[in-house]
Amino acid sequence: MSDALHELQSAMRQFAQERDWEQFHSPKNLAMALSIEASELMEHFQWLTEAQSRNLTDERKAQVGTEIADVLLYLLRLCDVLQIDPADAARSKLALNAKKYPVELAKGRSDKYTELHGSGETSGKDPA
Repeated sequence: MSDALHELQSAMRQFAQERDWEQFHSPKNLAMALSIEASELMEHFQWLTEAQSRNLTDERKAQVGTEIADVLLYLLRLCDVLQIDPADAARSKLALNAKKYPVELAKGRSDKYTELHGSGETSGKDPA
């Protein structure tokens, strides 16, 4: 794990310890909190067009940044509690995605990996 991620994870652990919140930080509770924060992030984009979502005002970008921080911090806390190295997990997932979505089949397509050998029509969904 990078030094920056390790420092953030340690800071989150200390933050929870100082407040005696470890008792509440079960994997279930942390996963639920993570999902809630991700939903709060989605709210900022809910009614925007594709173009608007790419051109946020400075104020909206700051709000989105705060929600991204919440998601990251809960994710790091969950990884800490479960003793999962997030960088290792991400590298493993990226390698798996490279196998599921070979460039020669997936380039320019948004189909799910199970559809890549199909008709060639795209679903319009993000493949990851």
